[in-house]
Parts: sequence; C-alpha cells; structure tokens
Amino acid sequence: MDGILNINKPPGRTSFSVVALVRKLSRERRVGYAGTLDANAGGVLPVCLGRGTRVIEFIIDTSKAYRARIRLGIATDTYDATGKIVQKGDTSGISREQLESALDTFCGSIVQTPPMYSALKYKGQRLYKLARAGITVERKSRPAMVYRIELVDFEPPLATIEVECARGTYIRSLAQDLGKLLGCGAHLEHLLRIRCGPFDIGDAVYLTRLEDAFGDNSWQKLVYPIDTVLKHWSSVVVGEEQERVIKNGGGVVIEDGMNGDNGENRCRAYNRDGCFIAILHFDTEKKQWQPEKVFV
Repeated sequence: MDGILNINKPPGRTSFSVVALVRKLSRERRVGYAGTLDANAGGVLPVCLGRGTRVIEFIIDTSKAYRARIRLGIATDTYDATGKIVQKGDTSGISREQLESALDTFCGSIVQTPPMYSALKYKGQRLYKLARAGITVERKSRPAMVYRIELVDFEPPLATIEVECARGTYIRSLAQDLGKLLGCGAHLEHLLRIRCGPFDIGDAVYLTRLEDAFGDNSWQKLVYPIDTVLKHWSSVVVGEEQERVIKNGGGVVIEDGMNGDNGENRCRAYNRDGCFIAILHFDTEKKQWQPEKVFV
C-alpha cells in the first residue's frame, strides 16, 4: 500500500483527522499529509501511504493554488472569520479597479508576518496555543512568493480571488495586508485549495467516496504512484548492475549527458522493467549520481 491519495478535505475537519481516517480505513501505519490545511479551509490534501510518506517533503515544496473569499471592511485578530473583530472600515468607495490595483502589489516576491494563529513554533510552543492563552509574541517577517493573483469576483464587500504561490505563503496574512493597504480592514472568510503540486481539485476524492472505495475494495484505483510528484525531474533507466549498486547505497555514472551541468541535481531512476527504484542526487565532487531515497 504505497502511494498518494488526492483527498478533497471538507471545511470543519482537521488535516490530522483525515489522516486518522485513512489510517483506520487502510490499516496502514505509515500515513501522513503534505501541506497542512486549516480546519476551516477545504480542498486538496495529498495523503501519502506506506513508502509514499517518503516524498512528503517534495510535495510540500511544490507550488499551491487557492481560491479565497475575502470580506472587506472587517479585520479580526485571527485574520479569518473565527476571530474577534478588531477593526471596521468603510468599503463604499472601493472600486473594482482599486481592488485589482491593490492585488497587483502582492504579485511576485513579498514579505509577510505570520499570523499568531498559525502552527509555527515559538520557543517550542505552537503560536496558536499561545494566542489562545492571550499571549502575543513578536514574529519575524519572512519572504513569500506569489506567482499569480487574480480577482475572480467582486460583490462588495466580498472579493473572491485566486492565488498561486510558493510554500510558506499565508493567504490569511494576504487578506489582512490587503485590508491594511485599502485602509478598510479585511479578513479571510473562506479558503479552498484548488491545487497542490500535480494534484488538482477536479480529481480530488471526497471522504464519503473514499470510505465506499475501501468498503468495496476498489481503493487501489484512487492511489497515485509515488513518482507522480517527481515528474518535473528527468528520468533514467539503469541496468541490473547499476540497480544493485543503487540498492546498496552506491553511486553510479549515468550516460546520456546527465552530469549535473544543466542545473538538475536530482532525477528519477527506473529499472528495465519500468519500476521506480530511487531518487538520485548528483555529487559534484565524485561526479556520480548518489541514491537519496531508495524505494525497493
């Protein structure tokens, strides 16, 4: 039971509770999710099983896409609809053109301050636990990358946007900062993750469908192969001797001009039967491809 499930997490459930359900249904001990979704958010949640858990880090590093509904005119302490109102402002003078112009300033490399209600740690404590206890600590601003931001719909005071961004971008912070820029305050009212790396919301499976699939033993059709998340890397096919060396942790020289000069320092390795056997990384000193993760 090795692979990845593309689950459509419903709002109101934690990412951990979805993992617990998958672990119960599959009876697989090694289950983990890639990229936390807030309990109030919904959408794509990749859940990895068995040896699939070994590629979680690579899924987390992929770009994400979200559809967010932002309410202008009200700011909260949590930056979303669950928090206490800390500011109210007039939105009557905000036009679509003004909103689009403001959103444009968040495209590209930006700096964000993580919200207190987040899973980041401060001296070993989760920030949201400190926030619930009424404790506020200083958070360092951090860089974030927004590849695309688009206004999808605007019916004042509600604005629906789509954001494509890199790892570590807080959509709640973006909503908060948008409200500051417009001078009226704002908060995130609803969030849906529509893509996580190669996994799209259109293909995501609902929990009821997942339970039915495990009930009638058709769940295998829902599991993506481990290498699905690595398709953006080059691939190589190795012979029997190289496969044996890789399995034993040794490095190999790969022909076809793959020497790391093109900037790629990782690749996918398959045996002659087409089985995915390893992630290799290029050792510039040894001029060899070394096994980083072996899957057989």
